[in-house]
Order: sequence, then structure tokens, then C-alpha cells
Amino acid sequence: MDINIIIIGIFLLVLILVGTIVAAFNMLGSPRKLMRQRIEKLRQKHSMRPEVKSSAARAIKIGTDAATLEQLLRQMLPRREELQHRLDRTGRKISLTRYALFSLVLAVAVTIALVLMVGAQFVLALLVGLMVGLLLPHLMVSRMMKKRMDTFTKLFPDAIELMVRGLRSGLPVTETIKNCGTEIADPVGIEFRRMSDNIRLGKTLDEALWDASKVLDTPDFKFFVISLAVQKETGGNLAETLSNLADILRRRTQMKLKIKAMSAEGRASAIIVGSLPFVMFGIILSMNYKYASVLFTDPRAIIVSIGAMVWMSIGIFIMSRMINFEI
Repeated sequence: MDINIIIIGIFLLVLILVGTIVAAFNMLGSPRKLMRQRIEKLRQKHSMRPEVKSSAARAIKIGTDAATLEQLLRQMLPRREELQHRLDRTGRKISLTRYALFSLVLAVAVTIALVLMVGAQFVLALLVGLMVGLLLPHLMVSRMMKKRMDTFTKLFPDAIELMVRGLRSGLPVTETIKNCGTEIADPVGIEFRRMSDNIRLGKTLDEALWDASKVLDTPDFKFFVISLAVQKETGGNLAETLSNLADILRRRTQMKLKIKAMSAEGRASAIIVGSLPFVMFGIILSMNYKYASVLFTDPRAIIVSIGAMVWMSIGIFIMSRMINFEI
């Protein structure tokens, strides 16, 4: 049997196995999905507004975007709305076109480098290039998202306390939101300025809050939005409610830091175990290239390498889930 067919078959089996594992973890996370569904129902309840559905508006949009490179790339990307949502959460102006082009160029560059510099077979180089082209941009976007959300979570209680001081001094909620946009540093400031601008352009407070919640998609901000929505319906002391919320968010952050410190040993073990084989292979490759290059040229070594990568990936994934705690 052709070795290329075997490699492609192993690659497909790996994709099926990884998909099965991810689906299993998603099924185990059904309570979290139920909570998100309840939040989405509450958001829809407070953000009902008429949508433009005229055929003329749709025809104008289609005519504007048709026959362009950006539109072609957008159509080729799967789950475009979710991907655009991830890019928006980074806080940077990254279009789907730039993201797709970067992934494509990276995959081609890695494939060419493996074929010309290492001497790997084309099918293996292509599979590795596709994996790198798909995985590396995804990890970069995830890192930018996490960095921005961590900064937002750190500054958000300060913004709430500023709102509390403004409410106790007699300012309306919309004015305290505007003050937070000017006094608090980004990314909290820019989100509050965006909410203030939306309110000035005609949106209601609920609509502006839920729109910001969709972009940020953090539990802390959703607590804030739900607190305002409930207080609007039931009444009560909003300043006292927000003050208690700021205290809860600070304690939640402290709990996260404690968990991070307690799981530091597990995270360090995962990093060492996951990186050690690659480090050792790089050292052997630099010391004796002919000996190590067998993994790229011999068909049997290629199959063994793919199997080892599969099991290492499964182990790293399981360890990362074991040290990931949701609060």
C-alpha cells in the first residue's frame, strides 16, 4: 500500500479522534451551556428592537460586497460569525481577510520549508503545514483575547466603584457610564465609551449593555448587565447593588489567583512534559542531522512519529483540562 495513503488515513483518524474528545468535553460542560442559554434569553428579553429586513437593503449590501477577494475568502472560511467574534474580542482591527491570508501564507511557508530544508515528503510536509497554518493563528488570537480579558477583569471593579460614587452623588446611570469611559484605562474605558456613544445615537441602556456583553463575553460583565436589568425591573438601591457586585468580583479574582498558585505545579509539569521531546529532538537534529532526519524520510519512522504526536497531543490536552478550573 502507498505510504502517502497510510499517512493521510492516519491524519484523518487523528482528526476524528480529536473531534470525539472535544465533543465529549462539550457534553460534560452542558451546565455551562444551560447557563449561557438562560443569559441569552434574558438578553433577548431586554434588547428587542426592530431589524431592517427590506429586500432593497439586502440587495445594496450584496451588490457592494460581491466579486471581491475579501468576500471570496469570507465565503471559504467556516463559522465566519464565530471567528469574527473572536477577532473582535482581541480589541484589534483584524479582518477575516487578513486572518485567512496569514493562515494560508503560513501553511505554504511551513510546507516549503519542510520540503526544501528538511527533505520531508510532500504529503507529510503539507499536513504539518496545514496544522501549523490552522493552529498557530488560532493560538495567537486566543492569547490576545486572554490578555485583553485579563486586563478588563482587573480594571472592571474600579469602573463599577466609580459608577457607585457617581450614583451616590446624584448622577444618572448614563452619565456614570460616560465618566467611566473617560476616567478608566482601556480596555474598560473604550468599552464604556462605546456604550455611551451607542446611547447617544439612540439605543436604550439595555441594548447598549447587551451589545457590549456580546463583544466582551465575560462572566464579570454579564453579572453587571444582569444586575442593572434586574434593578430596572424590581427597583432598589442601585449604588448598593453595584458596590456589592464590585466586592464579589474582587473576591472572585482573588480566588482565581489562589487556584492559579495551587495549580502552578501541574501547569509546570504539563509545559515540561510537552516541550521536552521537541527540545531533545532539536538538540539531536543539530548534533547529528543524518541520524535524526530519518524521522522525515523513512516511511516507518513517519508513521511512528505521527502516532507519537497523536498520543502526546492527547496527553497535553487532558493535562490542560485537569488544571483548568472554572469559577
